[in-house]
Amino acid sequence: MKSIWQDESRKELNDRVGGLAWDRRAQWGKFTAPKMVCHLADSLRMAMGDLPVKPKHLPIRYPPLKQLIIYVAPFPKSAPTAPELLTREPREWAKDIADLRGLLDRAAAMPTTEEWPEHPAFGALSRRAWGVLIYRHMDHHLRQFDA
Repeated sequence: MKSIWQDESRKELNDRVGGLAWDRRAQWGKFTAPKMVCHLADSLRMAMGDLPVKPKHLPIRYPPLKQLIIYVAPFPKSAPTAPELLTREPREWAKDIADLRGLLDRAAAMPTTEEWPEHPAFGALSRRAWGVLIYRHMDHHLRQFDA
C-alpha cells in the first residue's frame, strides 16, 4: 500500500506534481489544474491542523466502512468535498506548485509522535491511515489531470 511515509511513493507524487501543466484539462469534474493544486495544498494544511475544517458526522467515520474507503475502494469521481478545501483561489502557478510540494514534504517530515487532527469525514485516523489517505487523495486528483 503506497503512503507518503515511503520515500519512493512521495517522490513519485512530487514528480507527478512537477509534470502538471496549468492549462491541462481534467478528465472529469469541475476543477481546473490550478484549482486542483490549491485543493491538494489545502487538504495537506487540513491534515496537519493548519486549516480547520468543520466535521461531518457521516457513517464513513466508523469501521469497517472507514477502512474500506481509505485502503481499498476507488475514490469516486466528482465526490463532494469540504467547502473549506475549495475556497482558496490560485495565485501564480509556479508558486502554487512549489507550495504543494513543500507541504507534502512537510507532512512527511512530521515526527512519528506528532498527533494528527481528526479528519472531517473519517474522524480519528492513525498515522498509517493518514499516510495512505494523503497518497490516495493526491493520486486520485493527479489521475484526474492525467499526471
